[in-house]
Amino acid sequence: MRSASLCLAAALMGLAACGRAEPEVVLPLPPVPDERLAQPPHAPPEIEISDAAARTRDELLKQATRGSLRGLAAIAARNPDFKSNLGGQDHERFWDLLRRTGVDPNRKLRDLLDQPAGLREIDGERWYVWPDLAAKDAADLIPEKLTFQDRKRLLDLIGDEGVGRIRAGEGYPGMRTAISEEGVWIYFVLGQDGED
Repeated sequence: MRSASLCLAAALMGLAACGRAEPEVVLPLPPVPDERLAQPPHAPPEIEISDAAARTRDELLKQATRGSLRGLAAIAARNPDFKSNLGGQDHERFWDLLRRTGVDPNRKLRDLLDQPAGLREIDGERWYVWPDLAAKDAADLIPEKLTFQDRKRLLDLIGDEGVGRIRAGEGYPGMRTAISEEGVWIYFVLGQDGED
């Protein structure tokens, strides 16, 4: 009889529980993280240079790999407005002087052309500029406006003194080169390494 009364009590409790509504428990979902913050920073898309500019770049690399200042000067001579220095010196003579003082223009040019290219529009003409940082306006070169990777690259390229010059409002003070969309070599100036 005891087991029958236990069963009856359990059944009554079960019926009582069925009639009574349990409060609904709602658990908050964790916040959805912003996936942009979890991904590594993206490098800006690489500039695709024109075929004519690529041919000139390849020709420059060929001469620079050979160590030929005369070959570089011949390419520069195709553009009467080409700039290698602010003093108006003969390009080959200027580069030879740099080489004698320990700055190898051939190596510098190869190093530049290994960097990503930037794009500038000058008087309606498109110029590909190496390194890409040299194509930025001075206001956009302030380190705090750059990605961490570009900040480090900028410091590696121009050092603390160059960054100080940028903070003072100057444009990119380091070595740089440019080739027009039509394949004309526009300039190869060495900035802190010999231009000033």
